[in-house]
Amino acid sequence: MNSKNTLCLWYDGTALEAAHFYADTFPDSAVIAVHHAPGDYPAGKQGDVLTVEFTVIGIPCLGLNGGPSIKHNEAFSFQIATDDQAETDRLWNSIVENGGQESVCGWCKDKWGLSWQITPRVLTEAITHPDPATAKRAFDAMMEMTKIDIAAIEATLTPGSAPPGIAP
Repeated sequence: MNSKNTLCLWYDGTALEAAHFYADTFPDSAVIAVHHAPGDYPAGKQGDVLTVEFTVIGIPCLGLNGGPSIKHNEAFSFQIATDDQAETDRLWNSIVENGGQESVCGWCKDKWGLSWQITPRVLTEAITHPDPATAKRAFDAMMEMTKIDIAAIEATLTPGSAPPGIAP
């Protein structure tokens, strides 16, 4: 990789599997190179996959098979901007249905514990709307969701309206 800044993501022997999943799931993503350990190390043996160079939507990443001692948490996440409900559903469902886990407000975790925010652009625009009442309606609607429902967010953009269960 020639980038000056590369995200290093820690895995417990599954960096190559994760990199292939990301490359198959997200556009502009690819597995670039696989590097094997030149000698034994605490989490593996000489010849094991030590690192994997890959991109996720153009972002350079390095998967490090460092062992079980460090786990991913929500302090780091990929935020993926989506253009429509079909793209939102496809990415969310790919992550969750591949051993992942749903969370709230558009967040989910993949089976390796890495957090993802699958965030429709309309949501970002709505919760940063210049009208505070509109932004609050959209924010309140988002707070009730797991995967983001774009139609429900769009319904909050009309004054006096809100999706079912959300007070206008």
